Amino acid sequence: MSDVFDIFLLEAVLNGLLLGGLLALLSLGLNLIFGVIDVVWICYAELIMCGMYCVYYLHVQYHWPLLLAMLAAIGVVAFLGYVLHQFVIRPVLSAEPINQLLVTGGVLFFLQAAATLAFGIEFRNLGVALPSVQLGEMSFSGARLVAFGVALGGVIGLYFLLTRTYLGTAIRAISQDRSIMPLMGVDPAKIFALTSAIGGGLAGLAACLLVLQYDVHPAIGLSFGPITFLICVLGGLGNMLGGFIAAFIFAQFIAVGGFFFAVEWGYVIAFIFFIAVMFWRPRGIFGK
Repeated sequence: MSDVFDIFLLEAVLNGLLLGGLLALLSLGLNLIFGVIDVVWICYAELIMCGMYCVYYLHVQYHWPLLLAMLAAIGVVAFLGYVLHQFVIRPVLSAEPINQLLVTGGVLFFLQAAATLAFGIEFRNLGVALPSVQLGEMSFSGARLVAFGVALGGVIGLYFLLTRTYLGTAIRAISQDRSIMPLMGVDPAKIFALTSAIGGGLAGLAACLLVLQYDVHPAIGLSFGPITFLICVLGGLGNMLGGFIAAFIFAQFIAVGGFFFAVEWGYVIAFIFFIAVMFWRPRGIFGK
């Protein structure tokens, strides 16, 4: 009996790792944007919703190959991130943080309402079912395995972009001291716009992975937005490594807590842990 118990507990831990990879990707884009531009995009999950609708309609309605539809969705959401910065974020860069939050919160409700008017409230499924993978007595979702692999590849790709390219060096430098960068020949406005596009592209990539596992509907962002924000705060807002580690910690509380009790209780335990950490370190585990 204990052997079976151990096997299923191990399965829960491994599923937590797979979930953590996806949550890490979700938090990475938001942390990148905050770390460079110093504005929290409350509407970040709604960009993911737009990407999911893009994949669905291109693949199901217009019969594009799935991979091509996903690549197009990444490009569309990256462009949306750029447009959002140019027309919404840039005018409020010097405003109070509360005004910035209200503006991005307004974009959240606008995108939800626009999606409801355009697509209705129906739940739409991509209709792609990846086979599960059996490992002994353990079973793992094929979609979640693919999502973990692609998310890990996206994280590694962003790491090399930030550490091996001129653009990445400029992004890291301006996140540390934006006031001196114009003296070094770097245009902060261009870096902010490119960062927003990269953050949007990461949201598009996350949308491609989520649409394989979840139905798309106008309120889907509410399922991932709060969790993404909590993970970013838990790791330290703007700290990409902290957010990456916090995503796996949060996912383990969800998975293992769900194993011992129920899935809903897994989320409750994760939120209790988050609140406890905020009392201990209000800036997050890795916040400075």
